[in-house]
Amino acid sequence: MSSEVEVDDAPVRWLDPREQSVWRGYMQMQVRLAAQLNRSLAAECGLSDGEYAVLVCLSEAPGGRLRAFEVAKIIQWEKSRLSHQLTRMERRGLVERTECPSDARGAFIVITSGGSEAIRRAAPHHVDDVRRWFIDVLSDGQMDALSGIVDAVLAALGEPGLPAGCTEPAGELEVDVTAD
Repeated sequence: MSSEVEVDDAPVRWLDPREQSVWRGYMQMQVRLAAQLNRSLAAECGLSDGEYAVLVCLSEAPGGRLRAFEVAKIIQWEKSRLSHQLTRMERRGLVERTECPSDARGAFIVITSGGSEAIRRAAPHHVDDVRRWFIDVLSDGQMDALSGIVDAVLAALGEPGLPAGCTEPAGELEVDVTAD
């Protein structure tokens, strides 16, 4: 495409071939990696990626409970998507909703013993997959470069650091993975 094109009276800075290759490669990697992780999580652990995200969030929260809006903010989902996900998870016995004494309109989302067991079983498999298909294929230098890239992009998006509500990096679950 020509760099002469204007949109809203401003010139468009089209991607050059190198930039386009990097961008499309990143998008392909992200989609394929997410799909691979999702397939493995479902096959090995019987959890969807959405269930896993909610369970991680709750398992890291004090008392295993958060308000729904807090869960939505941490995993960056819309209210309706989270509501549908929680309904499915309640049916499976992974979470339950309990009343919030300080807000009659709100509820706490609480991880159940079944949800705790599911995340305890799934976390080691998921971490192994993340290592196999992402961490272990990168050199130390690539990891350092990627860390800088992540920080720069998140800062540009106005989201430096960890997601709201997280006190430590995802994956640092305090679960005893040796228990049966």
